[in-house]
Amino acid sequence: MNGQTAISGSLALDKVPSVITIPASGPVRTRKLRVAAYARVSSNSEDQIHSFAAQNAYYTELITGNPEWEFVDVYADEGITGTSAEKRDDFQRLLKDCRRGRIDKVLTKSTARFARNTSESLIAVRELRDLEVGVCFEEQGIDTAQMSGELLTAIFSMIAQKESEAISENIRWTYQKKMKKGSFITCKAPFGYRLVKRGLEIVRQRRDNDLIWLEIVEAEAEIIRLIFQRYLNGRSMEDIAKEITRYGIPTRDKTPYWQTTSIQYVLHNEKYAGDSLAQKTYTTRTLPHRKKRNQGEYDQYFVPGSHPAIIDRELFDRAQALLKQKGAVIHPKSGVTYPWTGTVVCGACGSIFKRKKCRESAYWTCRLHDKTPDKCQITQIPESEFERAFLRLYYKLRHHGMPVLSQLLTDLQTAQNRKLLWSLDIVELNKQIADIVRQERLLAELKQQGLVDPDIYITRSNTLAEQLRTAKLEKERFLESEEDQTIRQTQVLLEILETGPEFLEAFDEELFSELVAKIIVENNECLRFRLINGLELTETIERTVR
Repeated sequence: MNGQTAISGSLALDKVPSVITIPASGPVRTRKLRVAAYARVSSNSEDQIHSFAAQNAYYTELITGNPEWEFVDVYADEGITGTSAEKRDDFQRLLKDCRRGRIDKVLTKSTARFARNTSESLIAVRELRDLEVGVCFEEQGIDTAQMSGELLTAIFSMIAQKESEAISENIRWTYQKKMKKGSFITCKAPFGYRLVKRGLEIVRQRRDNDLIWLEIVEAEAEIIRLIFQRYLNGRSMEDIAKEITRYGIPTRDKTPYWQTTSIQYVLHNEKYAGDSLAQKTYTTRTLPHRKKRNQGEYDQYFVPGSHPAIIDRELFDRAQALLKQKGAVIHPKSGVTYPWTGTVVCGACGSIFKRKKCRESAYWTCRLHDKTPDKCQITQIPESEFERAFLRLYYKLRHHGMPVLSQLLTDLQTAQNRKLLWSLDIVELNKQIADIVRQERLLAELKQQGLVDPDIYITRSNTLAEQLRTAKLEKERFLESEEDQTIRQTQVLLEILETGPEFLEAFDEELFSELVAKIIVENNECLRFRLINGLELTETIERTVR
């Protein structure tokens, strides 16, 4: 009997088991699918505004008409360029709400409406897929919740990117045509001039350069003449920059101090002799667009006598000869960064500190004090002093600060919970938004039936669109006030301290970057460290007495 059982068992093992596949039925939902829509028009024309209002009404009706869907919102950007996602406020608001877990699916008309930059499009789609949020592109029939969706998105976004690049190419062609005709002067007047159009001063021109003229600003022209005279008299560019800074005259870009590069730009600029050299720089053809100096990649166009000169020809030529003789070239920065780079700020004037070397020792000094010592009294600080101050700060935080930070975290969480009691304001804003959307839908229906004059329709649509945007932004402010980033930053701070070493024997650059957001030099004796959660602690500057 036992032998028979063994034989039967071995035969059973040799037999291929029968497997029944149970097909996936998809996730079981206990609630409706939360659906939002994103719409965008790329100009402010009346036809586009009509389209903007129509898209709002269309998506509101589409989502609310599906019994399995719960309407979240229609996110819409009006009259904003499609080349950069950062410039679209409602697109950013959509991403924030997806990160908060408020949306399951996003509807949009096409990939061109969603993004015109392949990289930004895929970054957004991938993030939303990680958040289990699908994006449906109606025109292309793409649903990113499906496996093949992302590949198709890349293809259609590439087409949209090419469309945007074609627009940029058309603008480029227009400027090229004007350059060849000699009618293109500049888009931004250099220091000493202003742009005028038929005798009227303008801030910026974008359409017809044939009517643009450079007019001399005599008060600024005197500074230009002074720069050329000083340089031809043997003064260095640095000395000239310091002299003009002392006069309290800002640069063209309203910077309060002049630098060596500012003087070099003036001395090299042919416009001060009355000539124009077009296409000294160019913009790259692919996204993201970047401006680069033309090193022979494209033709340049020289137009002599294109506008009134500030410097006579003989003086300008002498300056060019001297520049060539001295080989006046500003060498590019090494690109080396330090833990204090961009982090140390002067508490007296607000300038960023810069690094200087003196006899093998490194110092950090206020830029304004370095240029004009009498305008800022904060003197230079040895780099080693910043390191020692951080070591003292870390010891205090590690051994005495963690209970304080824990209590701070508890207080912040309590304050956040109290803010939730104000949710009635959110409810009221939701009612306002719903009412405006209903008015938009009614207005659209009346327009379709021919019961509303087109001019009245456009005016009322614009008013409702502005009211809707205002209500949504107000709601966003309330929601952001409920999400206190300080809580998360304080938690991170505690985690870093808990896992960090008991003592630091030497300065740790990585630990410094994780803990400190900024250093404010209060005065010549005190540093104020601002931690990543906004908490500020002071340390004294223990200068070495020699």
